[in-house]
Amino acid sequence: MRRASAILLLTAALALAGCGYRPLYGSSSVDPGVAGQLASISIPEAENRVGQIIRNDLISSLQSGKGQDKYILNLATTVNDTGVIQKKQPAVTRQAILITVNYDLVDRSTGTVLTKGTTFARAAYDVIREPFADLQAQTDAKERAAHEVSSDIRIRIAAWFAKQQQPKS
Repeated sequence: MRRASAILLLTAALALAGCGYRPLYGSSSVDPGVAGQLASISIPEAENRVGQIIRNDLISSLQSGKGQDKYILNLATTVNDTGVIQKKQPAVTRQAILITVNYDLVDRSTGTVLTKGTTFARAAYDVIREPFADLQAQTDAKERAAHEVSSDIRIRIAAWFAKQQQPKS
């Protein structure tokens, strides 16, 4: 049984090596790969607190600032707070924060927009008519949605860089 498992594992490893599989964030001493490209993205200052959370998340996850600043990632953030439950309960209502971000990745040397997109995240919270608790619940919902949006942007840009590095056939 062990021998069959070892042969299967070896066959799978050889098949993956032959198909050109490469980890998304993999790098080598010769090619920094997607991780190196992500590190060369700079992100302008944000205009509001939610934008600042998204920017900080991206700087941290992209390792931004460790590269040559070849790219600029522009972010335009909108935040909406809407009611989820229209029929109010005796003491609790349900609200939702919707964060929408339009982003574009610009080549710093040419000014060309390389990729752009829109992403959003929604996070719900309860309003219990206690001012401090309601404010904290709203703040937590904004932060949860902001973290989700920044993660989505990072994945989309990493996938775009990975696609650009694939050999053309």
